Amino acid sequence: MTQEEYKIYIDNVIRRVEFARVRFGERHIVKIVAISKYSTAKEIEKLYKIGQRAFGENKVQDLKAKSSELEELPIEWHFVGNLQKNKINNLLDINPALFHALDSLDLAHELQKKLEARDMTLDALLQINSAKEESKHGVIPENAIEIYRQIEKECPNIHLKGVMSIGAHSEDKALIKKSFETTYEIYKQLEGATICSMGMSGDFELAIECGSNMIRLGSIMFNK
Repeated sequence: MTQEEYKIYIDNVIRRVEFARVRFGERHIVKIVAISKYSTAKEIEKLYKIGQRAFGENKVQDLKAKSSELEELPIEWHFVGNLQKNKINNLLDINPALFHALDSLDLAHELQKKLEARDMTLDALLQINSAKEESKHGVIPENAIEIYRQIEKECPNIHLKGVMSIGAHSEDKALIKKSFETTYEIYKQLEGATICSMGMSGDFELAIECGSNMIRLGSIMFNK
């Protein structure tokens, strides 16, 4: 695929985002984070040249490798993966623009300790397991608001910007929609929250129609 063909392809993806955005609301704005976990630095650069600026990785070592290989480009790096406590310092060395998957109060307290020691802050989203699936990380919806407020109070170096969730792992569109609506309802109740990150390559249009303003697109952005 030539760069020109690739641009036409990406324009079509953006058109789909636009149609879904307008269905939710004329003034609704949606940000695309391109998830580059299965893509090379060269492929990231190709997409960057088309205009994509935010990229996300789900492994700390991959984020480190790609961000250093592409350090000449002013890319906005996001970390979207599950964070093990022994990798906290490695992540803070990279200092991503946003950490999407803060999935427990316990992890928040560990992060707070390390952030305080370094005298730095980290923007993050609370991950909600809105479909209550055992295979997924995150806090359960019933506890989300309380945990969010607790992190705000007890972890001043973590700047919570909103919430993140992954749609229900199901073929049933109604179930997926319900999981997105659950997250959005929580998001609306959080004073000062500005990001509701929901939706991936297979379900981003539905997520946007349910109120998502940040989508994490992997395979579809890299035409894989």
